[in-house]
Amino acid sequence: MRNRVIICEASEIIANGLAEIIDSMAPFDVVARLDSPEHLSEKVTTSDANLLVINPMLLGFHNKEFVMQFSKEHANVILIALVTAALDHSMLSPFSRVIEIHDTRAKVISKMNEFAKNETQKKAEDVELSKREIDVLIAVAKGMMNKEIADQMNISIHTVISHRKNITRKTGIKSVSGLTVYALLNNLIDENELI
Repeated sequence: MRNRVIICEASEIIANGLAEIIDSMAPFDVVARLDSPEHLSEKVTTSDANLLVINPMLLGFHNKEFVMQFSKEHANVILIALVTAALDHSMLSPFSRVIEIHDTRAKVISKMNEFAKNETQKKAEDVELSKREIDVLIAVAKGMMNKEIADQMNISIHTVISHRKNITRKTGIKSVSGLTVYALLNNLIDENELI
């Protein structure tokens, strides 16, 4: 499942640079860039975003109030602070994560991947796949076709397709690459097992 990201930052250079880094990563799509929080709530709703990267400086002294109100309205959206200047540490406390202006590309990627891993693990706790569905998921992640899975597990191809539909319904992940990332992040397979 891809993470849909909104970046709220006044500096076009910073917003575009961060968007380029995030867009280059597999489980993330930047769906909007805003230069102020003015229409943020409506943009989150229309874009179905689940991640907001915002510069706390744009919120001024109403930082905590904004975050509390926003979290009530959009409980499924994770807030990440984009820190571009020295801030009082208390301004960052309402945020789940922090990206700093001096973070290297590798550090931003590492932080975002850690976020994706944590979120996938949280979702995995809510998803209960049967033992057979897990076996099919592992086979799909390893690049096996439906016929190969059916032959290996001694089940019909229709049963394989049924298991795959259930996996998609339960996880919300439709693509083979997405299921592979899901399997990797949930330690169902090792990356050395991938072809």
